[in-house]
Amino acid sequence: MNTRELKIKITEFSERSELPEQEQKLLQQAAKSASRSYAPYSEFHVGAAVLLDNGKVVCGSNQENAAYPSGLCAERVALFYANSEYPEAKVKILAIAARADHFNIDKPISPCGTCRQVIAETESRQQSKIKILMQGESGPVNMTEGIENLLPLTFYEEKLKKK
Repeated sequence: MNTRELKIKITEFSERSELPEQEQKLLQQAAKSASRSYAPYSEFHVGAAVLLDNGKVVCGSNQENAAYPSGLCAERVALFYANSEYPEAKVKILAIAARADHFNIDKPISPCGTCRQVIAETESRQQSKIKILMQGESGPVNMTEGIENLLPLTFYEEKLKKK
């Protein structure tokens, strides 16, 4: 039997102002996108802003549905739209921000498992890591370089290949 120890690296900034200006603005755009979400059931609003290597910024917000599995997270809305509109561009940074209707989110929120897998696929397709910024309504910001820090045992395409 072998035991492996997996390590992840997350950098925590006590507030958004500690980040470079470009990343602060991207988080502001993510927060603005959260205000455009459709979240009548959870009342939990998430926004995402994606910075592409061509300089474009693409935003998305969570979109709920009465048939819950039919909704879509902000991260996937933004990433899928970015790939649809700019298929040759690489995603450099993904910023995520959230707010709730009836309580303050004072800790960074992270992508759900499905969104983590979509981020992994995006990194695999473009063959480069994505910087991920995560913030609540207030409080610290978490940052990581690459999805392996949020999804250490990632399922990749090569696992689908027949021998």
